[in-house]
Amino acid sequence: MAELSDQPIVNRVAQSSLVTLDLGDFYPKGKRLELDIAPWLYEGLMVKETEFRAHLAALDLATYRDAWVRIFCSADALLPAWTFPLVSLTLAPVCRQSFVGSWTEFDQWAIADAIAHLDTEPLRDKPVMVKGCGQYPIPDNAYLMLAQKIQPLVRSLMYGEACSSVPLYKKPKT
Repeated sequence: MAELSDQPIVNRVAQSSLVTLDLGDFYPKGKRLELDIAPWLYEGLMVKETEFRAHLAALDLATYRDAWVRIFCSADALLPAWTFPLVSLTLAPVCRQSFVGSWTEFDQWAIADAIAHLDTEPLRDKPVMVKGCGQYPIPDNAYLMLAQKIQPLVRSLMYGEACSSVPLYKKPKT
């Protein structure tokens, strides 16, 4: 039987220069609301500008304060190109962000935007671990985008957890 050592247990991961990036930190958190403009259509088919603007003017903007807002039309209608921008600009003073599309598409856009604005300088010449599992549904493309952005800077790039990682890249020795 192995003898127990009197030496303290050392957490080598905590002492290393390893930087862990969790794409869950980039996930857009907060209230999510939807605004269906179908009830504002004339005879459920088309936009009449005057009536449409009246519906927008009557909209309780407080409902959308600090929310991510998905704007959509559940009716099969032809909409002028200005329809969604007009709704979005009406919501802009109160909501976090409005968009047209699915929530999955929104998550992809928001995470891509966060990656694009990531300050990569603290990662320079460091070993980096991109965390694998988390509580948020991270689009696969987000991992690619992050890897492509930081690969030129980092010493090494891994995916997973410190106890079980997959090496993705190691800078060649010069």
